[in-house]
Amino acid sequence: MQPSSTSLASSHAVGETPARLEVALAMLTLVPGAMGGTETYARELVRHLGRSTKVKATGFVSQAGAGFCDSIDEHVIHAVTGGPGAVDRIRTLAQAAAHRRSILDQMEEHHVIHAPFTVPAPRPRARTPFVQTLHDVQHLELPHLFSRAERLYRTRTYEGAARTADAVVTISDFARRQIIEHIGLEPVRVFVAPLGVDADAYTPHVGPREPFVFYPARGWPHKNHARLIEAVALMRERDPRLRLVLTGGALDSLGATPDWVDVRGLVPLVELRELYRSASALVFPSLYEGFGLPPLEAMASGCPVAVSTAGSLPEICGDAAVLFDPEDPAAIAAAGWEAIDRCAELQPLGLARVRQYTWEACAQAHEAAYQFAACESRP
Repeated sequence: MQPSSTSLASSHAVGETPARLEVALAMLTLVPGAMGGTETYARELVRHLGRSTKVKATGFVSQAGAGFCDSIDEHVIHAVTGGPGAVDRIRTLAQAAAHRRSILDQMEEHHVIHAPFTVPAPRPRARTPFVQTLHDVQHLELPHLFSRAERLYRTRTYEGAARTADAVVTISDFARRQIIEHIGLEPVRVFVAPLGVDADAYTPHVGPREPFVFYPARGWPHKNHARLIEAVALMRERDPRLRLVLTGGALDSLGATPDWVDVRGLVPLVELRELYRSASALVFPSLYEGFGLPPLEAMASGCPVAVSTAGSLPEICGDAAVLFDPEDPAAIAAAGWEAIDRCAELQPLGLARVRQYTWEACAQAHEAAYQFAACESRP
């Protein structure tokens, strides 16, 4: 039988800590297949918490998220339908709020509530140990890329929740610094859990590569597709055979593209990994990244990498990638060719770099955040 919030409070009062923390993963905003890197993060967190000897996790999902938790207990909240669109998002929050009491009664049978997708739906009661994952504060760094409505939404749900959370988990030292600076959180409450790559799931290719530059990213403004297209046009002056392959959701927002740009949209995992294995280079011109998984996935595949100097990318990639100014198409083009020309040098550096990022270490950092939150909430 799971301990109640009352029994937990009693154990805290006498200074005891549960031998194995029970954690409710509040994932009612999850929409499988539509959330990019945050979904990868949540999936791997679920998988590795399923192996944990310190934490027993239970996933709480909407109807749309049913079946996501394949390695931990899953509880489907049938009163919340979920869905991928903006209207679906609003409906999800409204349904979670309408059934807040009954949902929280179930979640509070656990020691800690964690919101991996940042937005706590519903918002936990003040007495409940609460952990929020906040991947970045891009809306505060680059506000011009967000509508007024989106900024207001993030102010309330991202920043508001972070200020009430007992612990906040983020994904890089860069993101941690920005969160502390912009939101004013106590540094001790902000935990860094770098994302991971299952390097053994990739087969590095070190032979001849095909004449195309690869960029897997959703069509969001900060992903900087327009400047990349300008850069590859410059690269084609040296080799007209060179093409640009784009994958990811929402790429219809790019409009018309040159005939040498292959816009594939969302692709199966097997196709994505083959693109990593065969591309001449991954060129990643993002204007802001809290972490940035694709450069590491490319490294695991033996693909040379060139990345922007923005956000966390220099921290994550180190000396295993060529760096460039993302606002200068000529600099992007030069870095793309440098990565291709230095392929034999960059491949072993990338393969070594990616081994530094594991999902096991990511899960362990979460365990520490859960423990901290449980202790912080003692009366």
